[in-house]
Amino acid sequence: MSLIHAHSYRKFFTLFLMITLLAVTTYFLTLNYNSLHSSAQPSAPDLVQNSKGQAIERFEKQFCGLDSKPHNNDYITEYLLPQRCEMPLGILVGNNSVWYISTKHGVLGSLDLSGKKFKELMIPFWNTRSNPIDLSQTWDVEADSKGNIWFTDERQNGVWKYEVDSGRFSFFRVPESPRDFETTYPVAIAFDEKDNIYFVGIRSKSLWFGNVTEMQNNSSKGINSIPLPISDFKGIDPTLISTGSLQIDNKRNVIWASMLAFGIKGELYKYDVKSNVSWPYGLPANLNSPVGIVLDENGNPWVSDHGTSIFFLLNATNGKVTKFTTAPASPRISPGTDKDSNAYTLPYWIRKDSNGSFWFNEHTGNKIGKFDPKNRILNEYWIPTQNPLWARCELPATTACGISNALQFSIGKNNELWFSEWTENKLGMLNTSSPIPFKVSIAEANITIKRGETKEIPVIVSTDKQVDLRMIASSTLTPTGGFGNSTTSFSQDSVSVLPGEEKKISFLITPSMDTTPDDYTFMIGVENDQVSYMKAISVKIV
Repeated sequence: MSLIHAHSYRKFFTLFLMITLLAVTTYFLTLNYNSLHSSAQPSAPDLVQNSKGQAIERFEKQFCGLDSKPHNNDYITEYLLPQRCEMPLGILVGNNSVWYISTKHGVLGSLDLSGKKFKELMIPFWNTRSNPIDLSQTWDVEADSKGNIWFTDERQNGVWKYEVDSGRFSFFRVPESPRDFETTYPVAIAFDEKDNIYFVGIRSKSLWFGNVTEMQNNSSKGINSIPLPISDFKGIDPTLISTGSLQIDNKRNVIWASMLAFGIKGELYKYDVKSNVSWPYGLPANLNSPVGIVLDENGNPWVSDHGTSIFFLLNATNGKVTKFTTAPASPRISPGTDKDSNAYTLPYWIRKDSNGSFWFNEHTGNKIGKFDPKNRILNEYWIPTQNPLWARCELPATTACGISNALQFSIGKNNELWFSEWTENKLGMLNTSSPIPFKVSIAEANITIKRGETKEIPVIVSTDKQVDLRMIASSTLTPTGGFGNSTTSFSQDSVSVLPGEEKKISFLITPSMDTTPDDYTFMIGVENDQVSYMKAISVKIV
């Protein structure tokens, strides 16, 4: 049983987490053979007590951020949580507060945005609270139209409601318990115009509907399953098939949901509420881990693929997929190691702000990304916390290394984006109104390139103040954002720009002969240690 989202890691992270959790759990049950047969054998009670202590020590070292400190930069401010080892996950900005769940202690916390003071409320029951190496994952916290706070609960297989005015908690159980997992693992929730609740679960293949007028505390009454058609997943072990998240389009009375067998296959579903009919949209083979969904003004889903470095647009009318990618994974995550062409940034959850831009957290990229679809501009903000236990880092680490495990986020009204740092015992705030002093422009928005031939793409870099920048580029040629076997280079890898000055840099690309002729997206731009600015261009390779 996993302590993190079932499809949250790629390669190293999946294996690493499984090994870590297995070791922690079995510490209570297994003792070292040599120690049992040494000449100086401790008593049985001492052995059990020692193993428990070691298990707790390992767990806390890995997940509790015991030595974590707030780090700030020009864009991000961090806040240490009031209790030790809270393991925050689900988060919501609303009611002039930032609401979050301590998955370890089972508390609903809030940070007052005016006075920046914390308040924590004990959730009535939280089965894992008494176990020092256990927790219940709460991935989503949302508010209904009345300001009530709702949140998911993995281990207790349900959703909670907290009525802010009365201070009352209510718990609603899912009327299904999968034999293999004992929980549907609720993960994402949304409300229709009548405040009825829809949600999905990682261990479920259904949409779940809760009629708010029928739902009762400590009951499953009023909650019903809406099975999704999974015939396209035929031949795949059913225990590997998960729903990722959902998004309600109240204007069109439809619901979108993502489904995936992590690393194997992914699909999107469109459910028509009135007709009670749903149908799948197949995705390209390398988009096999769709999770986060948000809708644009035309009702088209934008999706983050949490098995790659890709986020994409699905045209709801014709099913066409247009891919975009983050910047390459930063070498600062694992400094001193060879650049890994297979390093993914893993965009996770995705949300839309009031200006129509899409925000997403890059789980192993250690960034918060913003994509402006109208101007096709990507900005990425580096999170200043790094934990060396969560990357390929030499230990003890002598230089900054690792990631912050920023796993969920919420957008507020005052140009503030708040995110949780799961293993760091912190919340972070990104001030989205802080200006980025530099930008890039590319005259050619659509280009065609022949395989084996070199194309020069001029890039103009300008700034409001003196800056030293690095050139960066990525593409949808590969799931990692790399360029595969194609040859690329900049006329210079770094650039210094004075206020009011413009610098022209050339990006050269020679597509390899084994490149599949198709439409791709290139992301080209610049970065410093805190933020990046990239422009997307459409590229047809023939």
